[in-house]
Parts: sequence; C-alpha cells; structure tokens
Amino acid sequence: MNNCFKAVCLLVTLFLTFSGAAYAAESTGTTSASLSDVQKYERAIHIMAMLIVGFGFLMVFVKKYGRSTLTATYLLVSVSVPLYFLKESYLDSSAGIIDKFILAEFAAASLLICAGAVLGRLKMHQYLLLGFLFVPCYALNEWIVLNGGLGLITGKVVDTGGSIVIHAFGAIFGLAVAATMTTQKEYETAIECDDTSDRYSLLGSMVLWVFWPSFCSALVAPADVPHTAVNVFLALCASTLATYFASVFLRGKMSAADIANATLAGGVAIGSTCDIATPGAAFVIGILAGVLSTFGFAVLQKKLTDITKAVDTCGVTYLHGLPGLLGGFAALVVVSGINFSAQLTGILVTIIFAATTGFISGKVIAVLGRRAEPYVDAEEFEGS
Repeated sequence: MNNCFKAVCLLVTLFLTFSGAAYAAESTGTTSASLSDVQKYERAIHIMAMLIVGFGFLMVFVKKYGRSTLTATYLLVSVSVPLYFLKESYLDSSAGIIDKFILAEFAAASLLICAGAVLGRLKMHQYLLLGFLFVPCYALNEWIVLNGGLGLITGKVVDTGGSIVIHAFGAIFGLAVAATMTTQKEYETAIECDDTSDRYSLLGSMVLWVFWPSFCSALVAPADVPHTAVNVFLALCASTLATYFASVFLRGKMSAADIANATLAGGVAIGSTCDIATPGAAFVIGILAGVLSTFGFAVLQKKLTDITKAVDTCGVTYLHGLPGLLGGFAALVVVSGINFSAQLTGILVTIIFAATTGFISGKVIAVLGRRAEPYVDAEEFEGS
C-alpha cells in the first residue's frame, strides 16, 4: 500500500508542479516589469531564503534527523508553492503574479510551521500528504478570514504579516495532527540534540531574524515598507532581549532552544500590526512575545506534553501559536478604530478551523502507518 501511495504521490506532485509552473508562465504581464514588482521579487527571494535555509536549519536541532529535516523542508516548499498556484488558477483573482507567488510562500511558511509539530514522526511521503491536505485548508481559512468568504466575518481583520492566518493557523493545525498521531513510543522517546545540532539551529534562527522584515513587508504599499521593516526589527530586538533575561530567570542559565526560538517571537507577534503600530508599540509587543514564548518553552512545554501525551517536536505552540494569537489580540489595542467583532471572530474561526481540519488530516495520514523509530535518518536514508 505504501509503495502504491508513493507512486501516486510522485504523479500528483509532478502534476501540481507542472500545472503550477504552467499557470505562472501564462500569468506574466506588463506589471512584472514595474519597479514595485521588482522590489517585491527581491523580498520574495528573502522569504525563500527563510523557508529553505531559515526553517530548514532551525529544525535540525534533532541530532540524528538532520538530513531528513532538510529534505522534508525541500519537499514541503516544493509541493505547497505549485499547489497554491494551482488553486489561484481556478479562482478569479486580480493579484499580480509576484503577489500570488508571495502568497504561495506564505502558505509554504505556514505548512513548515505545521510540520514542525510532527517533525521526526512522519515518513517522507507522509510529509507530502500533509502538504496536499494542509494547503487547501490554509487557503480556505485565508479566504474566510481575510477576504470575507462565506460571509462569516463582517468587517476587516487586521493581519498584515500573518500572525493569525499564517503562524497561529499553522501551529494549531500541526498540534491537532500531533494530538492525533503521537504514539506511546514517540511520547517516551527522547528528542536528542548536541552542540553541533544546536549551532545549526541557531544559524537557521539568525537567517530568519535577518529576513523577517521582508516577510512582513512583502505585500504592503511601497510607502509603508520602511516603517514596517523598522517595526519588525524593533520587535525582534525586544523579543531577543526579553528572551535572554527570561531564560536566565526561569532556568538559571540560558537555553539554546530559547535563544533559537523565542528570539523570533517578536517577529511573529508584530505581524498583524507591522505596518500600523508605532515603533514604541512594536517594541512592547516584542517584549511581551519574547517573555511569553520563553515561558512556554521553559515552563509550559513539559507540563502540556505530560498532560496531553502529544509531542510538539519543535515547540511551534510557543514560537508560533501563542505569539501569533498575541499579535492578533494586540491589534485590538494598537489599531485605532478597529472592528473588534471582526478581529475576534477571525481569531476564533482560525482556531476552530485549524484544530478541526488538522485533527481530520492526522487521522488520514495515520492510515499510511508509522515509522519504526522516530527522530532518526536511518529508516529512509542510506549510509545512516
């Protein structure tokens, strides 16, 4: 059954890749030559560096699973981008081709966040299936929350940089998959790391840190790009400082996991209001996000794992889930004249929809079996 599924995965992946690429080729127009689109392209390349290098190396902290992590990152990005493009080819969208590509990158980022929750516990072809299931759900939630789809939300939801629809959705979806799939053996197996794997993880974190302003400002108006970039950097600086002090306070010494992850929480939380907040507000949001994320990794992670018996491998709950929700709620304070009802409904819809679709997806993925041993390359890589 697994061999048949792998063959089907290969055929579907090739179809999506060629279909998405063909649609992209057919969508070129005069706007692709404009200065604005060139600038967006530059930010799109920064985002791709975040996806492949940043996310990829951030997740290699699992000592014996590094090759699998990087390969899964390649596959997840390669299936999500053309799949999102394929979705766009069947919808009436006025967005230009570079805008659609950036939106596809956002979907890929959310998928990588989701995959972080179950990292090391899926077979490689199951990561592909996760991508096939995730992207349509992500796109539907994006349409409902940001575009008023189905008429569930009346009014505008403020979420420029995706604190809600990218980070929180990906984290909650992944947690629901993890809750569905975590076995007793996986729960009891330690996730090993060492100095080398921690260093590579910190390298990935630094790549994400540097390029995060491009992620948040990718689709904002050109005049708002400088303000947005400064806000994001200030939020990242604040969360980095807060992480250091919180890590030492809560643990007695610094933790590599805190430094690699919680330092980025400011970028997650400022996303919703990155183009609107004042620099001072951005710094405060970053501090709150850094403290919240560090508290999650240092205090909540073990307790919640023991209570739920579900393993969140990369701690996406504490880097993306909680700071993402914090960013969504922060808009209620930061944005003047915000529609409270729309913002709260958008957050609630995202939580419910991500949890429901993630749980169902986990049930589907589980049908394809389990790994013999979690968190090791040897099962699927030769020479391991």
